[in-house]
Amino acid sequence: MARLTSTTLHFIRNSPAETCYTLSPFRNLRVFFEEYQYYQRGITEQILDLSCSEKEKLVSALQENAKEENKYYKYDFMVDNCTTRLRDIVFKNANATVTSKDIRPNKKITFRNLINEYLDSSYHYWSKLGIDILLGTPVDKKLTNNEAMFLPDYLLMGFDSSMIGKKKLVLEKHEILKPALPKPKNSPFTPFVVFSVLFFLILVLGISKNANKFLSIVDFILFFISGAMGVFILFMWFGTDHPECKNNFNLAWALPFHFIIVFFLFRKWLWLKCYFFINSILLLILLVVWKWLPQEMNNALIPIVGLLLVRSFAQYRKFKYLS
Repeated sequence: MARLTSTTLHFIRNSPAETCYTLSPFRNLRVFFEEYQYYQRGITEQILDLSCSEKEKLVSALQENAKEENKYYKYDFMVDNCTTRLRDIVFKNANATVTSKDIRPNKKITFRNLINEYLDSSYHYWSKLGIDILLGTPVDKKLTNNEAMFLPDYLLMGFDSSMIGKKKLVLEKHEILKPALPKPKNSPFTPFVVFSVLFFLILVLGISKNANKFLSIVDFILFFISGAMGVFILFMWFGTDHPECKNNFNLAWALPFHFIIVFFLFRKWLWLKCYFFINSILLLILLVVWKWLPQEMNNALIPIVGLLLVRSFAQYRKFKYLS
């Protein structure tokens, strides 16, 4: 996720009597600065108050990490990413226990809440919808204070509030480059608005007796897309090593079976009647228990689930004259 701010680290210069050295994690800070300036991002510098022995331990840890056998790792954007690794290497190489004040907005905050905080503030509602569809219950876990530092802005706040023993971790903080991106504009065409309009439009057409052919096409597209989404969710769950995509309750509306069933919509087979009746019941239950699921579902999906329910029931009613 791109952010407007980033954190660079420099270590405090010691007195002339001391023999230890300073360290910058960037070999060429000018190139780094020019890159962030080009993308109109911001840079905040934190000067860490580390002793000579702490610097030496940190340098050794960085050199060990840079070895060929250590420099590659399995990236996990929640618990093991480029931000958490910075937190861990600084905290682990301090000479005393590092303690941090609670930087969480509240103690019930989850990974999903913090991710959505960024997306909502920048009005990226469509991106938020896609992320909420793909991520399962693991991102609805309550965060510890340390885990909240998986995002750069929260790492910056975490370092600001941290103590090495009785000494502050951050000696000084400077804003080197202010973000220059224009303030994002809120669009009225949010997923909830678009899907709600679609729901009411299809609902009105369903009452009309002259729209059956059009609604048949709508049903094919609707169930095909939801089935394809279900197949993709299953693939992300079982076919990849992304733990945050597991246990995804979006499969309750995006049934992978739709991907196959959709090619039999125009057949009058009795088992299809049972299929759409069961699907209607499941969707109705999903809407009733929406707020109590162990996974926080995106509310923009409510009109889509409602539409799937209405069209599933309409498919079921097509078989009312069959015995």
